[in-house]
Amino acid sequence: MSELKFKLDNVVLFDGVCNLCNSSVDFIVSHERRDTLKFASIQSDIGKKIVNESGISEVPDSILFYAEGKLYVRSTAVLMVAGFLSFPWMLAVVFRIIPRFIRDAAYKTIAANRYKWFGKSNTCRVPTSAEREKFLG
Repeated sequence: MSELKFKLDNVVLFDGVCNLCNSSVDFIVSHERRDTLKFASIQSDIGKKIVNESGISEVPDSILFYAEGKLYVRSTAVLMVAGFLSFPWMLAVVFRIIPRFIRDAAYKTIAANRYKWFGKSNTCRVPTSAEREKFLG
């Protein structure tokens, strides 16, 4: 096990230049039940390190979730994060009953069109001073 896996847990990785991803992070931060999630852009050094040490060859679009030494991708990542949200948003976890290939098909469609539909910024999201401790890197 790498040193990283001992130090980090419950990290939401996001595409820092994606407007949809940044809005999603804003939503997660404002609806988190407990103050346990951390955030890092996929483009950051820590984001790259998590992805590299997780052993995946291709970085999936948009949101990833790292917990207990495992990197969750696509719809599973989103639903894992939903479990950390307040009521009623936490109820989204029931969508895990839908087969992953169906959930991921919908996820991939949104991810493939996210820049076209929601736009893209030139820089990664900068946390506010109140949020700074939640953001890594």
